[in-house]
Formats: sequence, C-alpha cells, structure tokens
Amino acid sequence: MENTVIKGRLSALRKAMGANGVDYYMMPTSDFHNSEYSADFFKVREYFCGFDGSNGTLVVGQDFAGMWTDGRYFIQAENQMKGTGVDLYRMMEPGVPTISEFLEKNMKEGQTLGFDGRVISTSIGEDLEKKLSKIGAALKIDKDLAEEIWTDRPSLPCHDMYVLSDELCGKSFAEKLSDVRKKMEEYGTKVFLLSKLDDIMWLTNLRGNDVECNPVALSYAYITMDEFILFVQEKEVTAEVKAYCDKVGITLKDYHEITAFLEGISFSGDMLYDKRNTNFLIFKTMLGRAKESKVELKNEKNPTELMKAIKNDTEIKNIREVYLKDSAKLTEFIYWVKKNVGKVPMTEYTAAMKLDGMRAEIPGFIELSFPTISAYNANAAMAHYEAAEDNAAEVKAEGMLLVDSGATYEGGTTDVTRTIVVGEISEEIKKHYTATVAGMLQLAACKFLHGCTGRNVDIYARQPLWDIDIDYNHGTGHGIGYMLNVHEGPHNLRWRYAQGVDEALLEPGMIVSDEPGVYIEGSHGIRIENIVEVVKRGENSYGQFLGFEHLTYVPIDLDAIDTKYMKPENVELLNAYHKAVYERLLPLIQDEDIRAWLKDVTREI
Repeated sequence: MENTVIKGRLSALRKAMGANGVDYYMMPTSDFHNSEYSADFFKVREYFCGFDGSNGTLVVGQDFAGMWTDGRYFIQAENQMKGTGVDLYRMMEPGVPTISEFLEKNMKEGQTLGFDGRVISTSIGEDLEKKLSKIGAALKIDKDLAEEIWTDRPSLPCHDMYVLSDELCGKSFAEKLSDVRKKMEEYGTKVFLLSKLDDIMWLTNLRGNDVECNPVALSYAYITMDEFILFVQEKEVTAEVKAYCDKVGITLKDYHEITAFLEGISFSGDMLYDKRNTNFLIFKTMLGRAKESKVELKNEKNPTELMKAIKNDTEIKNIREVYLKDSAKLTEFIYWVKKNVGKVPMTEYTAAMKLDGMRAEIPGFIELSFPTISAYNANAAMAHYEAAEDNAAEVKAEGMLLVDSGATYEGGTTDVTRTIVVGEISEEIKKHYTATVAGMLQLAACKFLHGCTGRNVDIYARQPLWDIDIDYNHGTGHGIGYMLNVHEGPHNLRWRYAQGVDEALLEPGMIVSDEPGVYIEGSHGIRIENIVEVVKRGENSYGQFLGFEHLTYVPIDLDAIDTKYMKPENVELLNAYHKAVYERLLPLIQDEDIRAWLKDVTREI
C-alpha cells in the first residue's frame, strides 16, 4: 500500500533541494550534540521516511531514497517504511555499502551533498568532505531544509535545570574541573570546547530535561585555565541554578550565542575538542578562528568521558542501593504478570504502563531511563520494539513477554531486561532461552587481566549461542550513567573488530550491561540483561585480575530453563545467582504471597 504522506514530504524535500543546489540530502538521528535520543524537534529523518527507531540515517536524491540502520531495527524499519519508496540498507550486512561508499559511487563531479551541519559530527563530516572531494563533489552544511517543509515542527526543547548536591555526586564541580584542567595540560591545550551533554551535566553537577529519558540540558561548555563558560537557554536557568553557578564560578551565556561567541574570540592557546561529539558547523567555525589565532585544534579523547565512566565510591554505593530497589519492583511486576495473564485484559502497552507506574512509587524516582520495551512473542524479535496504546498485541497465556526497562532515581540510573514465560513454549524456545541465560551468567562470572577491553570478554556471552549456530545483531554491553544517560561510553562489550574504532580498557568502578539475546523473526525474541560492576579480583606477578559483580538481582524464569542445554558449571552459576537474588530481595518485599513465590522461583535446580 502506497504511503502518500511520506511520498508527499519527499517530493517537497526534493523541490527544496533543487532550489538550494543540493543533489543529495542526508538526515541522521541526532541533535546538535550527537545525543543518542533526540527531542521531537530533531526527528527530521523520521518525518521524511516514517521509521522512528533510535538509530538510522536517511539519504535522499532526486530519484533515490535510502535509510541505513543497524541489526536492532531491520524488521521495524522494513515494516514502517512500506509503501514510502525508501529502500532499507542493512548496515554491516554482506554487500551493503556504507553511506560514504554509496555517495562516492553515485555522486558525480560538480554535485553537492547537503545536510544541517549542526546535526552531523565532525568525524562524519570530515570523512565525507575528504571522500567526496576526490570525485569533485562539494558539501553544503549551513541549511536545514526541513525548516521550509515541516511547518508544524515542534519547538526546540526548553525545560528548567536543577542542581545536584556534592554529597549525592561524591565530588564537587571544582574537584572535577581541576581534574579536567590537568588533562588539558597533558594534552598541551589551554582551551576546551565540550559539546557532549551528559559530560557537561556530569562535570557541572547540573541536570536538565531537554532529551527524552536523559536528564540533560542543551548546552556547551567553554573551558580555559581560569574561566568556565556554560551556554544554556536562558529560560532554563532557575534562581537555584543561577545562585549555584555564581557560587562555583560558572559564567552563564545564552545557548544560541555559541557560534557568534566562537567567531568573535581569539583563542589563548591550542584548543581541545572531541570530533565525535562536536558538530561539523561548530568545528568549521572553530577552525576558522584557530587559523586566525595561529593555534592548533587538537582532537583528543574527551577526558570527561572516562572520568564519568569510572564511578566514585559515593556513586557506586548509591548505584548498588538503587539497583536493589529497582530489582525488587521488577520482581513484583513479574509476579503480577504471572498471576494475571489470561485472567485480566493485558496488552504489551498496559503491561508497560503497569511497570512504569510501579517504578514511579520507588522513593527518589525521577523519570524512565528509556521508553519501556514490552514485546510479546514475535514482536520481541524486534530488539527495540515499542508498543503504543493503539497498536499493541494482547498478551495471552501462551508464549513469552519480553520487558526491557529502567529508570533514573536520586542515586542512579537502571536498565534491565527479563523475558517472562506466560504460557506454553516450544522446545526450541527453551533451548534458545537456556543458552541466553548461560551466556549472561558466563560473562558475569568471568575473570580477566587489566588491559582487556569489552572485545576481549564478549565471547563469554556469545559462546553458548555460537555453540548452537546462532547470534544476535547487537552489542553485548554498554556503560550506564549516574543519574544520566542509560547508554554511555567509552567502554562497551562488542565482538566485532572495526578498523579505526577506539576501544576503552575495562576499569574497576565502571558499570556495564550484560545482555545476550536470540531474535527469530516471526517467532520469538529473548533477551536477558543484568547490569554488572567491574571489580578487582586479585593481583599477582601476572598482573591485576578483574571481574564483574551483579548489580541486578531479578529471578531468571525457570519455566524456560532446560538443564540438558546447560553445562554443569552454568547450572551452578544460576543456582548461586538465584540464592543471592532471594537473600537480597526478601527484606525489600513485604507481601507474603510474593515472598513465598520468590522462594519457589529462585529454588535450586
């Protein structure tokens, strides 16, 4: 069936492209800071193709439209773009070109690629500029063509900011800033433009609400050895924030003045920036001023990213407490699902709303850390499926319900996935479920030497699945912020080698997700996700050994476990984990029926 709405929008876009001398126009999933989740104002790609997943880039030509996304969204993107005339390019699949490879092959000398330079990172912009210049193609980065077409576009988000206490953060802004300036000296720089929103919030001990499920404010930080300027929207600065900034020495300027500020200032020395998270238009502005100031722009690893990832003692203490409370509430939700499925009306959406409401009862609740994923049976094969009130499957007393959820509280940000058996399941599903659980537990129990990255240990999670010739098209783990973004770097767990991609060492104090899965299109999806903390495991002449400790304590559904698909050592890991779940959660659960149920579902097998 033809999607006339999307086709009409693409037609209007092509007309605007022609009027502005643009032959191809590119639209990513990003805001001005390369944030993972973008506010409605930035959802240009979704407006022009219909696909609303959190990752994807749309490229439009006069007789072409293609959307690139990763394995989490292949099924979803294909479904949402039916009848639009937009082709799906499955990233990382054999024979599928990257966007730059596609443009190199199809663009001709004298043609122009256009994009809003504020929503493309410098690393991507430079790569495209370099490759397209070889074929005589140019870039046009100063025009947002959606402005001419999207007439009812939402406004730029603008919400009150707030202050976190030093006691809650474990470290003051002054202490963090001192550490940053030491790194600037190591890099030989005297100026640092910080564009990454969660890094700015972590550094300043401020928070906002400009990105859905991420407590951040649209902002830039301009740092020198004796000055700290924070660019934020004036309407977001409350009296509390103003007083705090005055007290700690933060100079406030309007968010919309950043480009004019950079154009008008002479840099006092070499400038540090991170090309992954500095947008291309800002970079071009800085580059012009750097040349005039006769200083160098230095693209180095953003020092705040690693500082933020290694949690301090206060953060770790609070995170552990928050995860226990969150685990107890999710366990109560699983009990509710088990007892009510098939007896009361239940859909994916109403189940998600039930869990969201239960989480909101936890003291210190601030907001969800991402929209709850509640996916029944075949819908769970779409790794990041999201049900809607008017488009949700009924949850019946058969099969499984996958729920991936989390929240931000005073004291931490959570993320956890459980796949819940709600009725009869097949032998194949039990085999897949058991292998997934074995992988999660193997990774959590592994020991490794300091110096390893996530790529060294990812195999522990995949090995039980690879043993039965299946895999999952997403990473195994990501870092998680402290009262910040649910996804953060620089560390992650991935198996695939990618040339030029930085890898971060796993360090004590980091927390990371452990989430293997199985996704069988048209049949079922399984994901079991715990969050683990990197800890020291002992040191000897061979070096410092590290390992993981569970932060998540939620029962694994024994109704889907068949030990014939499990190695004896993994059965032991499951029993040990369930013993810890029971001991840690029992004091937090008051309902006697749930306490009795918890004892049964964590029994030794």
